[in-house]
Amino acid sequence: MTRQRWRTAALIVGGWTLVALFLFSKNLAARMLRNDPTPWVDMLVAWLIGSYASAALTPAILWLGDRYPFGRGSWKAPLAIHLAGCAAFAVAQLWLEAVVSVWLGVLSFSVAQSVSTYFPVLIALGFHGSAVCYWLIIGLQALWRFHESSRRHEREALELMARAAALETQVVQARLGALKMQLQPHFLFNTLHTIVTLIDEDPTAAEEMLLRLSELLRAFLDDYQGHEIPLRHELELVELYLGIQRTRFRDRLTTQIRLAPDTLDCAVPSLVLQPLVENAIQHGIGRNIGEDSIEIESRLEGDRLCLEVRNRNSVLERISGGLHRRGIGLSNSRLRLKEIYGDAAEIHLIALTPRGACCRVRVPIRRIDIDDLVRPAEEVA
Repeated sequence: MTRQRWRTAALIVGGWTLVALFLFSKNLAARMLRNDPTPWVDMLVAWLIGSYASAALTPAILWLGDRYPFGRGSWKAPLAIHLAGCAAFAVAQLWLEAVVSVWLGVLSFSVAQSVSTYFPVLIALGFHGSAVCYWLIIGLQALWRFHESSRRHEREALELMARAAALETQVVQARLGALKMQLQPHFLFNTLHTIVTLIDEDPTAAEEMLLRLSELLRAFLDDYQGHEIPLRHELELVELYLGIQRTRFRDRLTTQIRLAPDTLDCAVPSLVLQPLVENAIQHGIGRNIGEDSIEIESRLEGDRLCLEVRNRNSVLERISGGLHRRGIGLSNSRLRLKEIYGDAAEIHLIALTPRGACCRVRVPIRRIDIDDLVRPAEEVA
């Protein structure tokens, strides 16, 4: 507060000094044109004394301006108060100027030898100028108040926008988390159901599936806390899942994975491939007799990453009749892509010939490093 007061005082004194120098230079030029013999030193001192007298009374003007500001619907009372304040300031400023000038005795004017003679002269010559100065100060104060109010409103608006953005981000994060949590119980239920059916038929295969399921669940629990992971990390989860399905279907199921090397560090939504692979198996070899092949491919297409999951033992009509409309996997994936990328991502089902279906996902290319991911709290601790 003390530093602020000193800064305000310096601003007031400096401003009035500039006013005195400006008025002195203007008056000096006029007197030189008229060949006025008045010493320029006397003129400079007179203007400085008057300006510093105004500076001494400026805090009172600012106080009145703060106490009785002009506002919408309340201008009559402030106007009356400021008219009285204007008159009081002009009289007080000119009287103070006369007293200081006479007390210092630095002016050679004959009328400046006593307050009784100098004060009436100042009233006659300077009352209107002092009144104008009063209203200039009030106007500058109102302009500064408006400027500060605009800045405050701007800061408040930015803070509200930041809070709104943070809340929107939290809502999106919550929706994404709910969608992701929906996938894991869905997958777990299907896998456990498969293990139950194998316990009587092939206990060894059921035991192997339980072991692989344990590894996959550990991978889920150790997963990084984020909605995007590198494609290479997503592939590790898919490989564990495919191991379970290969144990289940044995020689009937083959898998092919062809990932372009320049796509391995691209960011993808976590668990984006596993539900698509699960759907491909469920609506392919899971519903049709014979063999099937699950193919996973990635490539770059311009500014987007393209992922494809294909099977070779289904027809699109059966998939669109069940999976596309009611299946959790594809509908969940659509929602997650929409939340993360908006309209920049897409997912489509495509019929293959003579049999089979392809689920194609395109997302914007964004490189991500494993060190950029947020690890689980236990690991960070």
